[in-house]
Amino acid sequence: MTEQARRFTVGYALAPKKVSSFIQPSLLDHAKNRCIDLVRIDPDTPLIEQGPFDCIIHKLNGEDWKKQLEEFSSKNPNAAIIDPPEAIERLHSRISMLDAVKELKIHEQGRTESFGIPKQVVIHEPESLPDQLSFPVIAKPLMASGSSNSHTMSLVFNGEGLKKVNYPIVLQEFVNHGGVVFKVYVVGDHVSCVKRRSLRDFSPEKMGASSEGLLTFSQISNHGEENDHGGDTMNQEVEETEIPPLSFINEIAIGLRKAMKLNLFNFDVIRDAKVGDRYIVIDINYFPGYAKMPCYETVLTGFFLDILDRKSLSMKEYHDRDDDAMV
Repeated sequence: MTEQARRFTVGYALAPKKVSSFIQPSLLDHAKNRCIDLVRIDPDTPLIEQGPFDCIIHKLNGEDWKKQLEEFSSKNPNAAIIDPPEAIERLHSRISMLDAVKELKIHEQGRTESFGIPKQVVIHEPESLPDQLSFPVIAKPLMASGSSNSHTMSLVFNGEGLKKVNYPIVLQEFVNHGGVVFKVYVVGDHVSCVKRRSLRDFSPEKMGASSEGLLTFSQISNHGEENDHGGDTMNQEVEETEIPPLSFINEIAIGLRKAMKLNLFNFDVIRDAKVGDRYIVIDINYFPGYAKMPCYETVLTGFFLDILDRKSLSMKEYHDRDDDAMV
């Protein structure tokens, strides 16, 4: 009689909107076929009373949730928690979000590409544009906590537009980038880069034609859909745009994963239209919309298995060391 493969339980603690987008039947079925059961964690019931879980993935905020994770982890040391709340919280502030990018060191020998972050300044009350920036600028809320307000941004063309944004705010330089943003998804060791429509390039003439002084939108990659003017032309431009060298993107992704101590995130990259080999990381998000990533069911299931295999191996080594000590 053949021995049945052990089944693993992965608990997910996500907001309802994230559950509806991420927990698709295709993911549930694919995971189930690989001996993984995805089980919803009830936020209204103490975590310690739920389970058992071999792994927990989560995107909930608050001190109470952090304490629940700590208690669960202390009583279930074999369960993997993806990812540490302290590491996730660093991405909630747009002031510190891009710090990890500044600290990255990648191999430059024989490489023409370079990368960096945009200039940005925190403004707490209405004032004139700081000297280090020039119009247009992107105005972003300080907090990137996942709420609808945290994604409301504005492209500000002049001083009149600057008076209309809500403070405090992060002002980020706008770099013309050909109307294309590269979204890089990271799932453990897996890195995937896709192209999306973005804000069009702006010239001084176009800025002068704006009567409102600003253009409000949500995520930059959604702007093309929200303002679908000349859609076929834009789609063709995106289609014809060359993806950055994947070895270059992979190095940045691996560096960020190690620096931030996170497994599940994505980052947005644009290519400077003036300096074709210069790339700018403009945003980092924890636990993004993975359902938009090609073959996300296979990638996520593979990641769960990898995490569980590593956890099992580390526990085996731990017990082996105990056995050796007793000999």
